[in-house]
Amino acid sequence: MGREDEQAALTGEHAGAEAASAAQRKGAYAAQGDGAPGAAQTETAACCHHKETPRSAQFQADLQRRLNRAIGQLNGVKGMLDDNRYCGDVLTQLAAAESAIRSVSGMLLQDHLETCVVEQIRRGNDEVVEEVVQLVKRFSR
Repeated sequence: MGREDEQAALTGEHAGAEAASAAQRKGAYAAQGDGAPGAAQTETAACCHHKETPRSAQFQADLQRRLNRAIGQLNGVKGMLDDNRYCGDVLTQLAAAESAIRSVSGMLLQDHLETCVVEQIRRGNDEVVEEVVQLVKRFSR
């Protein structure tokens, strides 16, 4: 078996295991497929499926702008550490970056609730509520 064949086999095994695991956690998503080829598979992927309702260009640009700002702040923190800057100043910049990232998370969570979750509930998939509970727990810390 050549290197490419080995890689394809490993990728296929990983994808199959990931899909099976996701299907166990979110079985209802697979049942809600729209009949299009690959629809059920797309919705059962644990972290790599696509939104059915696209984000607006303005919302997407706002998210990108905020993430770029956070990335810039983190790069600044790296420079501050390299420059052996005062710990309090570094921590202040880290707090600003954390706040920026939390802001993006909050915006995405709200968008998720208003679009993806509503769509799933309208289709009769109330198991999505468990996902929402876990997301809220994760982001309320």
